[in-house]
Amino acid sequence: MKALVTGANGFTGSHLVRALEQRGYSVVGLVRKSSNLARLSDCHVQLVYGEITDTDALRAAMTGVDTVFHTAAYVELGLVDEAQMERVNVQGTQAVLEVAQASNVTKMVYCSTIGVFGDTKGEVVNETFKRTQTDFSSAYDRTKYQAQQLVDEFAKGGFPVVSLLPSGIFGSDDPHFGPVMQQFLKGRLKLWAGGDRITGIVHVDDLAEAMILAAEKGVSQHYIISAGELTTREMFKVLSQETNIPVPYEAPKPLVRLLGNLLDPVGRILKWQPPLSRERVHYLYDRCVRVDATKARQELGWRPRSVSATLHEIVNSH
Repeated sequence: MKALVTGANGFTGSHLVRALEQRGYSVVGLVRKSSNLARLSDCHVQLVYGEITDTDALRAAMTGVDTVFHTAAYVELGLVDEAQMERVNVQGTQAVLEVAQASNVTKMVYCSTIGVFGDTKGEVVNETFKRTQTDFSSAYDRTKYQAQQLVDEFAKGGFPVVSLLPSGIFGSDDPHFGPVMQQFLKGRLKLWAGGDRITGIVHVDDLAEAMILAAEKGVSQHYIISAGELTTREMFKVLSQETNIPVPYEAPKPLVRLLGNLLDPVGRILKWQPPLSRERVHYLYDRCVRVDATKARQELGWRPRSVSATLHEIVNSH
C-alpha cells in the first residue's frame, strides 16, 4: 500500500508517517522547500516538495498512491495572516480534493477539528450536531469550517473521503501545549489563565491510529476523535500529582481580559504574536466545545489511551 501524507513534517503528519511505515506502508510526504524536516529524521518517507496549492506537486506526489492523508494546515490563534491561512486551509484542501479525485485514489482521510461544530456552549455533542454559532471565533475557525464544507461536498458527490474531527492533540513534541508543559515541569509556570476551560484530549499517536483505521474501515462520514476531557485546572492537578510540582495560581479573569485588549493592538503594530490577545482570551473564557467520540470507538474499533495515561506519558518523556 502506498500513502501520501500532506504536511508530513508537522506534528500530526510526522507521527502518522511513522505509524504508516510501521504498518508496512510505502509513504510519500508533501512538504514545503522551507520546511523543517527534523521530525522525519528517522523515517524512510519519499519527499515531494511543493506548496499545498501546487497542483503539479500534488499530482506528482499522488502518482501510484492508494490513500491520501490530508493533515497540512495553518494552525494558529491570535494575530494571523488571514489570507495565508485561507490559502492553506481552504484553497489547499480544495486542491488536494480535486487532484485526489482526478488521480482515482482509493480513499482520502481529512484531518479536520471539533472546532467546526462552533461553540456548543458546554453541550456534549456527537457527529449529528449542526452548528448553531452563526459567526466565527477566529480565522482558524472560519477556514477550517469552510474546508470541511468542501470535503463534505466531495463526499456527497461520491468521492471516498473520511473526515476525522480531533479534539486537542497532545504529545511529547506538541508545538502548542508542549512549551507550556515544559515550563511547568521546570517549575517556572507560576501563573495560568482559564482554569475552568474544558479541553478535549487525544494523544497524537492515537490520532494517527484513528486515521489509519479510517482509511481501512471508515466510510465517507465524520468521526470525532477524543479520548476524554479535563478542565485546565484538573489537567495541572494530574501533572502536579505526577511531579509534585505545585499547580499554577489562577490569574484574575478581569486582568487577563484587560491584558488581551491591551496587547492585541500592540502586537498588530509591532507584528508580534503576544501571549494574550482578544482572540486567545475569547477561547479561554467564552467558547466551549465538548464532544462524544463513541462513534469512532464503535465503528472504527478505535481504542485510545486514557487522558491520564496521555498526560503520564508526556511527563515521563520530558
